Amino acid sequence: MSAQTFSASPDSIPAARRYVGEVLDRVPVDSCQTAALLVSELVTNVVRHTGGHDFVVQVEMFPGEGRLWVGVTDTDTRLPVLRTPSVTAEHGRGIQLVSTLADRWGARRRRSTTEKTVWFELNYAPAASPSPDPTGAQART
Repeated sequence: MSAQTFSASPDSIPAARRYVGEVLDRVPVDSCQTAALLVSELVTNVVRHTGGHDFVVQVEMFPGEGRLWVGVTDTDTRLPVLRTPSVTAEHGRGIQLVSTLADRWGARRRRSTTEKTVWFELNYAPAASPSPDPTGAQART
């Protein structure tokens, strides 16, 4: 598992997105882009709602399963709420986006602390490995 701590400032939103993109450089581009989008939504919530405390972005890949997990841990005790905002509302769509695009998502609190982790998982088709030549011959150039 890879993890990085960020400050809860607006500059951390693109920084967290870049971090996820760098860690997930071996997954298909569309899954990497979706993960970067979703982490930016979760980080935006942290920046807006946690009162300026640092947060941690964790990324774990399960390449044999074609699955990745991303979590954002902060110290705000409030759990995210899936809302259905009006069409004119300026905010309130981040968790809805996570719910729509992620294969699984959720939130959990750590016992005896104020920390919580909001996480999502994405499934992807693992890249196919080249098949070995059954004759054992080397490719010629």
